[in-house]
Amino acid sequence: MELHLVFELRSPAGTTPHRELYPAMLDISAWADEAGFACVNFGEHHVSESGYNPSPLVTCAAVAGRTMRVRMRPNVLLAPLYDPLKLAEDSAVLSLASGGRFELALGGGYRPSEFAMFERRLEDRWAAIGEVVQVLRHAWTGEPFRYRDRTVFVRPVPDPPPRIVLGGASPAAARRAARIADGFSVPHDARLWKPYRETCLTLGKPDPGPAKALGPVFLWIAEDVEAAWKMLMPYVLSQMDEYGRFTTEGHGEARGPYRGQADAAAARANPAYQVLTPGQAITLGKSLGPSGLLLFNPLMGGIPPHEAWRMLRLFESGVQPFLPDQDICTISSSRPSGSAPKATRTRAPPSS
Repeated sequence: MELHLVFELRSPAGTTPHRELYPAMLDISAWADEAGFACVNFGEHHVSESGYNPSPLVTCAAVAGRTMRVRMRPNVLLAPLYDPLKLAEDSAVLSLASGGRFELALGGGYRPSEFAMFERRLEDRWAAIGEVVQVLRHAWTGEPFRYRDRTVFVRPVPDPPPRIVLGGASPAAARRAARIADGFSVPHDARLWKPYRETCLTLGKPDPGPAKALGPVFLWIAEDVEAAWKMLMPYVLSQMDEYGRFTTEGHGEARGPYRGQADAAAARANPAYQVLTPGQAITLGKSLGPSGLLLFNPLMGGIPPHEAWRMLRLFESGVQPFLPDQDICTISSSRPSGSAPKATRTRAPPSS
Protein backbone atom coordinates (compact mmCIF):
# COMPACT_ATOMS: atom_id res chain seq x y z
CA MET A 1 0.00 0.00 0.00
CA GLU A 2 1.19 3.50 -0.84
CA LEU A 3 0.61 6.54 1.34
CA HIS A 4 0.61 9.95 -0.36
CA LEU A 5 0.42 13.51 0.89
CA VAL A 6 -1.41 16.13 -1.17
CA PHE A 7 -0.97 19.87 -0.70
CA GLU A 8 -2.86 22.68 -2.41
CA LEU A 9 -1.82 25.34 0.13
CA ARG A 10 -5.03 27.33 -0.21
CA SER A 11 -5.71 29.98 2.41
CA PRO A 12 -9.29 31.26 2.06
CA ALA A 13 -10.16 34.39 4.03
CA GLY A 14 -10.33 33.72 7.75
CA THR A 15 -8.31 30.49 7.67
CA THR A 16 -4.66 29.69 8.37
CA PRO A 17 -2.45 32.29 6.64
CA HIS A 18 0.10 31.25 4.04
CA ARG A 19 2.97 32.25 6.33
CA GLU A 20 1.90 29.38 8.61
CA LEU A 21 0.74 26.90 5.96
CA TYR A 22 4.04 26.65 4.10
CA PRO A 23 6.23 25.90 7.16
CA ALA A 24 3.60 23.41 8.37
CA MET A 25 3.66 21.70 4.97
CA LEU A 26 7.43 21.26 5.25
CA ASP A 27 7.20 19.89 8.80
CA ILE A 28 4.50 17.43 7.78
CA SER A 29 6.51 16.34 4.74
CA ALA A 30 9.56 15.68 6.94
CA TRP A 31 7.41 13.61 9.29
CA ALA A 32 5.91 11.67 6.36
CA ASP A 33 9.40 10.96 5.04
CA GLU A 34 10.28 9.10 8.22
CA ALA A 35 6.81 7.56 8.54
CA GLY A 36 7.23 5.71 5.24
CA PHE A 37 5.02 7.75 2.93
CA ALA A 38 5.75 7.21 -0.75
CA CYS A 39 5.10 10.61 -2.34
CA VAL A 40 4.31 14.27 -1.68
CA ASN A 41 2.07 15.78 -4.39
CA PHE A 42 1.52 19.46 -5.18
CA GLY A 43 -1.27 20.85 -7.31
CA GLU A 44 -0.90 24.00 -9.39
CA HIS A 45 -3.42 26.74 -10.10
CA HIS A 46 -3.31 30.45 -10.83
CA VAL A 47 -5.90 33.24 -10.61
CA SER A 48 -7.06 31.77 -7.31
CA GLU A 49 -8.59 34.00 -4.64
CA SER A 50 -7.48 31.55 -1.96
CA GLY A 51 -3.86 31.63 -3.12
CA TYR A 52 -3.66 28.06 -4.44
CA ASN A 53 -0.02 27.02 -4.78
CA PRO A 54 1.21 28.49 -8.09
CA SER A 55 4.78 27.13 -7.89
CA PRO A 56 4.92 23.34 -7.51
CA LEU A 57 8.56 23.12 -8.62
CA VAL A 58 9.57 25.44 -5.80
CA THR A 59 7.59 23.53 -3.18
CA CYS A 60 9.02 20.23 -4.45
CA ALA A 61 12.52 21.65 -4.08
CA ALA A 62 11.74 22.80 -0.55
CA VAL A 63 10.49 19.33 0.37
CA ALA A 64 13.58 17.75 -1.19
CA GLY A 65 15.70 19.78 1.21
CA ARG A 66 13.79 18.49 4.24
CA THR A 67 13.56 14.80 3.29
CA MET A 68 15.68 11.78 2.34
CA ARG A 69 13.39 9.09 0.94
CA VAL A 70 9.99 10.33 -0.14
CA ARG A 71 9.32 11.15 -3.79
CA MET A 72 7.89 14.53 -4.70
CA ARG A 73 6.02 15.66 -7.78
CA PRO A 74 3.77 18.37 -9.14
CA ASN A 75 0.43 16.68 -9.69
CA VAL A 76 -0.21 18.16 -12.07
CA LEU A 77 2.10 20.84 -13.43
CA LEU A 78 0.34 22.94 -16.07
CA ALA A 79 2.87 22.25 -18.80
CA PRO A 80 1.51 24.61 -21.53
CA LEU A 81 2.23 27.58 -19.24
CA TYR A 82 5.96 26.81 -19.04
CA ASP A 83 8.95 27.47 -21.25
CA PRO A 84 10.00 23.89 -22.14
CA LEU A 85 13.75 24.56 -21.98
CA LYS A 86 13.57 26.27 -18.61
CA LEU A 87 11.36 23.46 -17.32
CA ALA A 88 13.97 20.96 -18.50
CA GLU A 89 16.73 22.84 -16.68
CA ASP A 90 14.80 23.29 -13.44
CA SER A 91 13.66 19.66 -13.43
CA ALA A 92 17.19 18.41 -14.06
CA VAL A 93 18.54 20.41 -11.12
CA LEU A 94 15.69 19.28 -8.88
CA SER A 95 16.25 15.65 -9.80
CA LEU A 96 19.96 15.87 -9.06
CA ALA A 97 19.47 17.79 -5.81
CA SER A 98 16.89 15.28 -4.56
CA GLY A 99 18.90 12.18 -5.41
CA GLY A 100 16.53 11.16 -8.19
CA ARG A 101 13.35 11.44 -6.11
CA PHE A 102 11.63 14.05 -8.28
CA GLU A 103 9.13 13.14 -10.98
CA LEU A 104 6.94 15.25 -13.24
CA ALA A 105 3.21 14.79 -13.58
CA LEU A 106 2.08 17.06 -16.42
CA GLY A 107 -1.38 18.30 -17.28
CA GLY A 108 -2.85 20.44 -20.02
CA GLY A 109 -4.96 22.72 -17.85
CA TYR A 110 -8.52 23.74 -18.55
CA ARG A 111 -9.18 27.26 -17.19
CA PRO A 112 -9.18 30.13 -19.72
CA SER A 113 -8.18 32.67 -17.05
CA GLU A 114 -4.93 30.85 -16.34
CA PHE A 115 -3.96 30.78 -20.00
CA ALA A 116 -4.88 34.44 -20.41
CA MET A 117 -2.67 35.36 -17.46
CA PHE A 118 0.36 33.90 -19.23
CA GLU A 119 -0.72 34.96 -22.73
CA ARG A 120 -1.11 31.37 -23.93
CA ARG A 121 -3.85 29.87 -26.07
CA LEU A 122 -6.03 27.28 -24.38
CA GLU A 123 -6.70 25.73 -27.79
CA ASP A 124 -2.99 24.90 -28.17
CA ARG A 125 -2.60 23.03 -24.89
CA TRP A 126 -2.48 19.46 -26.21
CA ALA A 127 0.07 20.33 -28.88
CA ALA A 128 2.04 22.11 -26.15
CA ILE A 129 1.99 18.98 -23.98
CA GLY A 130 3.48 16.95 -26.82
CA GLU A 131 6.16 19.55 -27.42
CA VAL A 132 7.08 19.79 -23.75
CA VAL A 133 7.50 16.02 -23.40
CA GLN A 134 9.59 15.86 -26.57
CA VAL A 135 11.82 18.72 -25.44
CA LEU A 136 12.30 17.17 -21.99
CA ARG A 137 13.36 13.85 -23.50
CA HIS A 138 15.89 15.49 -25.81
CA ALA A 139 17.13 17.99 -23.24
CA TRP A 140 17.87 15.45 -20.54
CA THR A 141 20.34 13.63 -22.80
CA GLY A 142 22.61 16.67 -22.59
CA GLU A 143 23.17 16.50 -26.34
CA PRO A 144 22.48 19.34 -28.80
CA PHE A 145 19.10 19.23 -30.54
CA ARG A 146 16.99 21.43 -32.77
CA TYR A 147 14.30 23.49 -31.08
CA ARG A 148 12.25 26.07 -32.96
CA ASP A 149 14.81 26.57 -35.72
CA ARG A 150 17.84 26.77 -33.47
CA THR A 151 20.28 24.34 -31.90
CA VAL A 152 20.22 24.15 -28.11
CA PHE A 153 21.42 21.89 -25.32
CA VAL A 154 20.64 21.62 -21.61
CA ARG A 155 23.02 20.90 -18.77
CA PRO A 156 23.35 19.51 -16.14
CA VAL A 157 22.19 16.07 -17.18
CA PRO A 158 19.85 14.38 -14.70
CA ASP A 159 20.92 10.82 -13.94
CA PRO A 160 18.48 9.18 -13.99
CA PRO A 161 16.10 11.53 -15.81
CA PRO A 162 12.84 12.28 -14.00
CA ARG A 163 9.91 10.05 -14.71
CA ILE A 164 7.23 11.80 -16.80
CA VAL A 165 3.60 11.10 -15.96
CA LEU A 166 0.63 12.63 -17.76
CA GLY A 167 -2.63 13.55 -16.08
CA GLY A 168 -6.03 13.88 -17.66
CA ALA A 169 -9.68 13.08 -17.24
CA SER A 170 -10.63 11.54 -20.59
CA PRO A 171 -9.92 8.36 -22.59
CA ALA A 172 -7.96 10.51 -25.06
CA ALA A 173 -5.72 11.71 -22.23
CA ALA A 174 -5.19 8.12 -21.10
CA ARG A 175 -4.16 7.04 -24.59
CA ARG A 176 -1.87 10.07 -24.92
CA ALA A 177 -0.15 9.11 -21.67
CA ALA A 178 0.43 5.60 -22.99
CA ARG A 179 1.99 6.95 -26.17
CA ILE A 180 4.36 9.61 -24.88
CA ALA A 181 4.77 9.31 -21.09
CA ASP A 182 6.09 6.91 -18.48
CA GLY A 183 2.82 6.70 -16.58
CA PHE A 184 -0.71 8.01 -16.16
CA SER A 185 -1.90 10.04 -13.19
CA VAL A 186 -5.41 8.72 -12.85
CA PRO A 187 -8.14 10.92 -11.40
CA HIS A 188 -10.75 9.23 -9.28
CA ASP A 189 -12.24 7.40 -12.25
CA ALA A 190 -10.89 3.86 -12.56
CA ARG A 191 -12.56 3.49 -15.96
CA LEU A 192 -9.79 5.62 -17.48
CA TRP A 193 -7.15 3.04 -16.62
CA LYS A 194 -8.54 0.58 -19.17
CA PRO A 195 -7.76 2.68 -22.30
CA TYR A 196 -4.36 3.53 -20.82
CA ARG A 197 -3.45 -0.10 -20.21
CA GLU A 198 -4.86 -1.27 -23.55
CA THR A 199 -2.87 1.35 -25.45
CA CYS A 200 0.34 0.43 -23.61
CA LEU A 201 -0.13 -3.20 -24.62
CA THR A 202 -1.00 -2.29 -28.22
CA LEU A 203 2.22 -0.28 -28.46
CA GLY A 204 4.25 -3.17 -27.09
CA LYS A 205 5.08 -1.38 -23.86
CA PRO A 206 5.30 -3.20 -20.52
CA ASP A 207 1.94 -4.03 -18.97
CA PRO A 208 1.27 -1.41 -16.27
CA GLY A 209 -1.01 -3.92 -14.56
CA PRO A 210 -4.42 -3.26 -13.07
CA ALA A 211 -5.37 0.14 -11.69
CA LYS A 212 -4.51 0.90 -8.10
CA ALA A 213 -7.44 0.91 -5.73
CA LEU A 214 -7.75 4.51 -4.54
CA GLY A 215 -9.01 5.86 -1.26
CA PRO A 216 -11.14 9.01 -1.13
CA VAL A 217 -9.99 12.43 -2.33
CA PHE A 218 -10.03 13.58 1.29
CA LEU A 219 -9.57 11.28 4.27
CA TRP A 220 -9.61 12.38 7.89
CA ILE A 221 -9.24 10.14 10.90
CA ALA A 222 -10.81 11.02 14.25
CA GLU A 223 -12.05 9.33 17.39
CA ASP A 224 -15.08 11.65 17.43
CA VAL A 225 -16.39 11.73 13.86
CA GLU A 226 -19.17 14.23 14.55
CA ALA A 227 -16.83 16.73 16.20
CA ALA A 228 -14.36 16.32 13.35
CA TRP A 229 -17.02 16.99 10.71
CA LYS A 230 -18.05 20.14 12.57
CA MET A 231 -14.45 21.39 12.59
CA LEU A 232 -13.76 20.39 8.97
CA MET A 233 -16.96 21.51 7.27
CA PRO A 234 -15.89 25.09 6.40
CA TYR A 235 -12.72 23.77 4.76
CA VAL A 236 -14.51 21.00 2.87
CA LEU A 237 -17.15 23.41 1.56
CA SER A 238 -14.47 25.89 0.56
CA GLN A 239 -12.68 23.28 -1.52
CA MET A 240 -15.89 22.04 -3.11
CA ASP A 241 -16.85 25.61 -3.96
CA GLU A 242 -13.52 26.66 -5.49
CA TYR A 243 -13.01 23.48 -7.49
CA GLY A 244 -16.62 23.71 -8.59
CA ARG A 245 -15.95 27.21 -9.92
CA PHE A 246 -12.68 26.10 -11.53
CA THR A 247 -14.32 23.22 -13.41
CA THR A 248 -17.35 25.32 -14.35
CA GLU A 249 -15.01 27.90 -15.87
CA GLY A 250 -13.24 25.24 -17.90
CA HIS A 251 -16.07 22.88 -18.79
CA GLY A 252 -19.28 24.83 -18.39
CA GLU A 253 -20.30 22.76 -15.37
CA ALA A 254 -18.87 21.51 -12.10
CA ARG A 255 -17.29 18.11 -12.58
CA GLY A 256 -16.12 15.13 -10.60
CA PRO A 257 -16.73 15.20 -6.84
CA TYR A 258 -17.41 18.95 -7.03
CA ARG A 259 -20.65 18.84 -8.99
CA GLY A 260 -23.90 19.59 -7.25
CA GLN A 261 -24.71 21.73 -4.25
CA ALA A 262 -21.83 22.66 -1.94
CA ASP A 263 -23.57 22.35 1.41
CA ALA A 264 -23.05 20.32 4.56
CA ALA A 265 -25.51 17.57 3.65
CA ALA A 266 -23.98 17.16 0.20
CA ALA A 267 -20.46 17.11 1.63
CA ARG A 268 -21.25 14.36 4.11
CA ALA A 269 -22.98 12.31 1.43
CA ASN A 270 -20.08 12.73 -1.00
CA PRO A 271 -17.88 9.60 -0.96
CA ALA A 272 -14.90 11.72 -2.01
CA TYR A 273 -14.84 13.20 1.51
CA GLN A 274 -14.64 10.72 4.36
CA VAL A 275 -14.14 11.17 8.09
CA LEU A 276 -13.49 7.80 9.71
CA THR A 277 -12.62 6.34 13.08
CA PRO A 278 -9.29 4.50 13.28
CA GLY A 279 -11.10 1.18 13.01
CA GLN A 280 -13.02 2.30 9.95
CA ALA A 281 -9.81 3.60 8.35
CA ILE A 282 -8.11 0.25 8.91
CA THR A 283 -11.07 -1.49 7.27
CA LEU A 284 -10.83 0.91 4.32
CA GLY A 285 -7.10 0.29 3.95
CA LYS A 286 -7.53 -3.46 4.04
CA SER A 287 -10.32 -3.25 1.45
CA LEU A 288 -7.95 -1.45 -0.94
CA GLY A 289 -5.37 -4.20 -0.55
CA PRO A 290 -1.56 -4.18 -0.75
CA SER A 291 -1.62 -2.29 -4.06
CA GLY A 292 -4.01 0.39 -2.81
CA LEU A 293 -3.29 4.08 -2.32
CA LEU A 294 -4.40 6.36 0.50
CA LEU A 295 -4.30 10.14 0.06
CA PHE A 296 -3.96 12.61 2.91
CA ASN A 297 -4.60 16.34 2.43
CA PRO A 298 -4.06 17.48 6.03
CA LEU A 299 -3.98 21.25 5.40
CA MET A 300 -6.85 21.37 2.90
CA GLY A 301 -8.44 24.78 2.63
CA GLY A 302 -6.37 26.20 5.48
CA ILE A 303 -7.12 23.54 8.11
CA PRO A 304 -5.19 24.64 11.23
CA PRO A 305 -1.85 22.84 11.49
CA HIS A 306 -2.52 21.73 15.07
CA GLU A 307 -5.64 19.91 13.86
CA ALA A 308 -3.63 18.32 11.05
CA TRP A 309 -1.03 17.08 13.52
CA ARG A 310 -3.68 15.66 15.83
CA MET A 311 -5.06 13.63 12.94
CA LEU A 312 -1.62 12.50 11.75
CA ARG A 313 -0.64 11.36 15.25
CA LEU A 314 -3.79 9.28 15.42
CA PHE A 315 -3.07 7.78 12.00
CA GLU A 316 0.51 6.97 12.96
CA SER A 317 -0.39 5.23 16.20
CA GLY A 318 -3.84 3.83 15.55
CA VAL A 319 -4.06 3.05 11.84
CA GLN A 320 -0.75 2.78 10.00
CA PRO A 321 0.62 -0.23 11.90
CA PHE A 322 -2.44 -2.24 10.86
CA LEU A 323 -2.51 -1.42 7.14
CA PRO A 324 -1.50 -3.90 4.40
CA ASP A 325 2.12 -4.11 3.29
CA GLN A 326 3.29 -0.59 2.58
CA ASP A 327 5.56 0.60 -0.21
CA ILE A 328 8.16 2.25 2.00
CA CYS A 329 10.34 4.72 0.13
CA THR A 330 13.94 3.73 -0.43
CA ILE A 331 16.86 6.05 -0.90
CA SER A 332 18.08 6.56 -4.46
CA SER A 333 21.29 4.72 -5.31
CA SER A 334 22.75 8.06 -6.36
CA ARG A 335 22.76 9.27 -2.75
CA PRO A 336 26.14 8.89 -1.00
CA SER A 337 26.49 5.82 1.19
CA GLY A 338 25.83 6.48 4.84
CA SER A 339 24.18 9.84 4.28
CA ALA A 340 20.67 8.82 5.25
CA PRO A 341 19.26 8.36 8.74
CA LYS A 342 17.84 5.04 9.80
CA ALA A 343 14.46 4.18 8.29
CA THR A 344 12.48 4.36 11.49
CA ARG A 345 8.94 5.44 12.25
CA THR A 346 9.59 6.64 15.76
CA ARG A 347 9.76 10.37 15.06
CA ALA A 348 6.72 12.10 16.51
CA PRO A 349 5.13 15.20 15.02
CA PRO A 350 5.91 18.38 16.93
CA SER A 351 3.60 18.98 19.84
CA SER A 352 0.81 21.48 19.32
